[in-house]
Amino acid sequence: MIIGIGVALDQQKVIASIAALNGVAEVICYTSTDLPPSPLYRVVRSDSPECALISDLRDGVIDAAVRGSLPANATLGLLRNMMQVEHLERIALLETVSGQKFLLAPVGVDEGWTIAQRVSLVEKARKIAGRFGLSSEVAVLSGGRYGDVGRHSIVDQSLAAGELVAKVAGAIHYEIRIEDAVESCGVVIAPDGIAGNLIFRTLTFLGGGKGHGAPVVNIDKIFIDTSRASPDYTNALLLAVSMFDW
Repeated sequence: MIIGIGVALDQQKVIASIAALNGVAEVICYTSTDLPPSPLYRVVRSDSPECALISDLRDGVIDAAVRGSLPANATLGLLRNMMQVEHLERIALLETVSGQKFLLAPVGVDEGWTIAQRVSLVEKARKIAGRFGLSSEVAVLSGGRYGDVGRHSIVDQSLAAGELVAKVAGAIHYEIRIEDAVESCGVVIAPDGIAGNLIFRTLTFLGGGKGHGAPVVNIDKIFIDTSRASPDYTNALLLAVSMFDW
């Protein structure tokens, strides 16, 4: 298996992550700068490493791609255009500080803003939950408890939308109680992309949890999105390896 990973900032973090892979896959680094020679990886140097990475993924030169430290907007925009989809759907594999794993979506601020989009994420997440050994039960979140009805119109709308998503998708509406949801559900659906992004960042950057990467689930290639603020990319590389046999 050949995995491509983007290298912009934090070169040493990427290199250390590749070393931790322990040779389970061949790795190609896509970068616009020099990297020290190493038996751990090959290098593709390009003025547009984002384009080179995604082109090689599309054309089958590599079996999977990890964004690594490449910039999000440019890389994801090219991925969307080259894979000819109107939008990207990402589902993050997260782990709490106590070791509880779950899938979270939407995690991009431009994702999951309609009922249909959230239902689609439920269906896709449910299919892959079992692959990670997670419960197929899905928790749908909203912006408050039922006891909060009437306190603000946006909260009322969020509760109604959450109830509808849960009903259509055969999921459970946990209202705002994410702490209960992760105890029994392998999938958590946030009210919208902003809330999902905040959950992700709070868990991984403040709460001592881990992000294992976010596969893009509406393309026919393996692409693992990552945050440049992550301490390393080992989990994302291992996630790409695990998805190769699906």
